[in-house]
Amino acid sequence: MAKQRDWRKSALTAAKKTKAAAVAARRHADKLMREARQRAESAARRRRLKKALQATARVLVAAGKAAAVAAATAAAVAGVREARKPKSRIRRRR
Repeated sequence: MAKQRDWRKSALTAAKKTKAAAVAARRHADKLMREARQRAESAARRRRLKKALQATARVLVAAGKAAAVAAATAAAVAGVREARKPKSRIRRRR
């Protein structure tokens, strides 16, 4: 009978240790999952930020080109107006 009780006691001890190890493994797995999720989120955040900056750069390049075209057009219009201005005559007093 004593051997049977020892067997039950050692089986119970082994079960408790196994349960404790499983709980620790679960905690560790949860910690790793949180870290992996955080890294994935930061990678996604970096990817979204990079995409937004590229879009902003494209807009700024287009705006710069439009400003250059507007300046060239304004200069051309000013040149045409200057050419069409009637030249004033200087009147002499008598």
